[in-house]
Amino acid sequence: MKKTMKPVTVSLLAMSLLSACGNNSGSNAATDDGGNAAAGEKVKIEFFQNKTEAKATFDKLVAQFNAANPNIVVSQINPPDAETVLKTRAAKQDLPDVIGLGATDTYKTLSASGLFEDFTGDPLVSSIQPAYVKMLNDLTGSSELNGIPFSANASGVIYNKAMFKEAGVAVPTTWDEFIAAAQKFKDSGKYAFYLTLKDSWTSLTPFNSLEPSILGTDYFKKRTEGSVTFKDSFREIAEKQLKLTEFAQKDIFGKGYNDGNTAFAKGESAMYLQGVWAIPEIMKANPSLELGVFPFPATNDPAKNKVISGVDTLLTISKDSKHKEEAKKFVEFLLQPQNVTAYITEQKAFPAVKGVTQDDPAMDGFKEAFTSGKLADFADHYIPGAMKVDTIIQSFLNSKDIDAYLKQLDTEWDKVANRK
Repeated sequence: MKKTMKPVTVSLLAMSLLSACGNNSGSNAATDDGGNAAAGEKVKIEFFQNKTEAKATFDKLVAQFNAANPNIVVSQINPPDAETVLKTRAAKQDLPDVIGLGATDTYKTLSASGLFEDFTGDPLVSSIQPAYVKMLNDLTGSSELNGIPFSANASGVIYNKAMFKEAGVAVPTTWDEFIAAAQKFKDSGKYAFYLTLKDSWTSLTPFNSLEPSILGTDYFKKRTEGSVTFKDSFREIAEKQLKLTEFAQKDIFGKGYNDGNTAFAKGESAMYLQGVWAIPEIMKANPSLELGVFPFPATNDPAKNKVISGVDTLLTISKDSKHKEEAKKFVEFLLQPQNVTAYITEQKAFPAVKGVTQDDPAMDGFKEAFTSGKLADFADHYIPGAMKVDTIIQSFLNSKDIDAYLKQLDTEWDKVANRK
């Protein structure tokens, strides 16, 4: 189904609070004077990406590209609150030439607005794992492909192997085993989990593991159709979200993501409910730590418990870029196997490109899921960003009121749907 452009674009402009942005004279201001490679001048390309932790890795790749292409100068842009910045620039009609972005609601909205190139049928796509291409099409609801998957992440449970061995705890494969393991650590005076709810987004990690294994992400299509409600469907998920808080430190709302990385590295909890993106920071804090990963056991049926993996970074090109040829050349460079390997090695990510593998032994606990296809996308990718579901979850875990939580999910979902 082809997507419509006008309505989504109008809503995007409305939320931008930029009433004076109709003047196109400033469009692509960063690249208007970028030169022409064919004429021997340097062409300036803006590469905007949203992962702060990946900046140094991309800096190396950008430097390699610039050295090999003396007529092109790529500059990396990596601002705080990158997705908000990107939406603001879209409203100004000033999108960067090349964009690295997760498969999020922001990507879905900008893609539906017709702002990105269409890569459907592009030869580059033949090198991409089909499952990740399908995730993008499923997310947008369109057969048009407006981004090329570059890397994938994985989320589940990170665990301290030494603490598990000392406690005589085996890696759990069911929810009951998971809670029994958590209880054993608690009984011994240790924290099973280190929660970092000062940063509301970290509440999404357990949520994203619970929902796909219990209900499946198809649930959100049904919710859009109005055939289901959170009130009638989400109680098990809510109960399990709340249960996890019983095995963490007392000040779960006073600690943030960086605190959690450091605390887990120091052995302050046996498990850490985070994705592989946290591992580089954990290892910086304690390079000698022996850690592993395993799928979050959301149910008592191991066959249903999945590793959560989605497109962590996709690459796309602004449809209005004045230097599409050079932008495409940079995208092709990033997708070369040796460059994907360099990226996933440093970032502990998984490749979306065929023929590239993640060989870090710390990731062995996820390998079976990737081999067998026991993967699911992140649930929050299917929830409108305007709902701010992370703050809803944060508030619920503080109040512990399940009925109020489910009611708020329904109310906020309907409120956003009624705006469209």
